[in-house]
Amino acid sequence: MADFKPDAAAPPPATGYPAVSYPAGAPAPPMPGFQPPPPPTQWSSGLCDCCDDTGSCCLTFWCPCITFGRIAEIVDRGSTSCGTAGALYMLIAAVTGCQCIYSCSYRSKLRMLYTLPESPCNDCLTHCCCETCALCQAYRELQHRGFDMALGWHGNMERMQGGVMVPPAMQGAMMR
Repeated sequence: MADFKPDAAAPPPATGYPAVSYPAGAPAPPMPGFQPPPPPTQWSSGLCDCCDDTGSCCLTFWCPCITFGRIAEIVDRGSTSCGTAGALYMLIAAVTGCQCIYSCSYRSKLRMLYTLPESPCNDCLTHCCCETCALCQAYRELQHRGFDMALGWHGNMERMQGGVMVPPAMQGAMMR
């Protein structure tokens, strides 16, 4: 059997994509409707700047479940309540002692939401080694971005919309 050698003059196989070439070294034009990701921003405070906000530092030291619950509610945009996230955090802490695995996922979500760098190291490593500092940093970051952490997601949305709430419509008086 003879070895098959493709003919050098044969056209390339059809792929269904138009063949477009660009000059060497020139960037390809952007795809229509595609927006490049925004450039990474920096954390508003360092990992070890816990004492910059002594209130959140004390809250996180004594009740990390509350700090975590507030962070989770804001990061999840209200789909997870502060109470639910905080209770799950404490349950994981009580049963396994590995609540850092749960909380590091929210650090990753926060970083993706605000294009923050993964620093000083991997999110899970940051939470496993410095859980209190990592929670404080995320809490301060959300405060720096204008959130009142005690209000939760829905309270912040009302505040940002001017606090206009429409009371429910009243029905007529009760009749006997």
